[in-house]
Amino acid sequence: MIFACYRISNSASTPRKIRNRNARFLQVIGGFLLAYGILSLLFSPIEGSGSDWLIFFKFAITIIVGMLSFYLGIRQLRRQSTLSQSFSVTPSQFQTWLERWQQINGTVEPLLPPPNQERLPTSINPDITAYSFDRVVVCDSATIAQLLIANNFHFENNCAVLSITGYPQGIFSTVLDMLRRNPELKVYALHNASPHGITLIHNLQTSSNWFADSTVTIYDLGLLPRHVLNSRNLFIQSSPQSAEEAEQLGLVARLDLSGEEFAWLKSGNFVELESFTPQRLLQIVTQGINRSQISTGGRDSVFIDVESESSSSDVYLVASDSFG
Repeated sequence: MIFACYRISNSASTPRKIRNRNARFLQVIGGFLLAYGILSLLFSPIEGSGSDWLIFFKFAITIIVGMLSFYLGIRQLRRQSTLSQSFSVTPSQFQTWLERWQQINGTVEPLLPPPNQERLPTSINPDITAYSFDRVVVCDSATIAQLLIANNFHFENNCAVLSITGYPQGIFSTVLDMLRRNPELKVYALHNASPHGITLIHNLQTSSNWFADSTVTIYDLGLLPRHVLNSRNLFIQSSPQSAEEAEQLGLVARLDLSGEEFAWLKSGNFVELESFTPQRLLQIVTQGINRSQISTGGRDSVFIDVESESSSSDVYLVASDSFG
């Protein structure tokens, strides 16, 4: 039973909640065996005969197995933030099921198309382009930017939404020009907990296509490796490509990472924002923006004053220690 629970708690194909449950069950088994071993010794008659060694032998075996089970339970619970999980269904299987479902039930209206299909230029009223935005959310993928826009996040929070890849293509350059006219602009970076994702901040600070020559405040909403390590319910993936990208991270990108965070990335681990439900992701980003407006650098925030070496601008970075 101990071996079975350990295998389940260590399996990449098992959902994280079930792995946690089996890790806790290892602790329960260990605690039961320790209690049983101690009580059996206390209530066993010691006659001073040759058979007494058998009592102590059973006691020793029970205690050793109990301690081992309890230790494995603690170890597996602590390791859950570093263990990856594989998909139970492949993307091709899901797509096949989705197409079959739509053939029977009709098109799923809220389902967003791939963002690269939306390349039609969009005209903006000149009266609108004369204004700017007070803040902008910059995503490391067009998919997340599309999700926020489709759910009217930009209207409800009075901010622009762009991706580092240039989405939405039709109005990207116009909106970016509008943003640069505001010296009090606040920039919110939203990215995956991956080697590519954590470089988003550096790109925004130093790229001439973004804010290298302007004074802005950049808030790192996450997702950061520390957020994953502090959570027990995130879907962690792993790949050799991610491990290779982590090895190639520059010194600047590593400065804000602890040794534990960098080791987590070097193991090939990463978490995508797409693993969150749309409702949860919208809540997280909204809470992050609201928190930045009242943050005073207390326990939940880390304020880093960064002066870019490649430009003469002062860029202030605010990174939250918690996600959501």
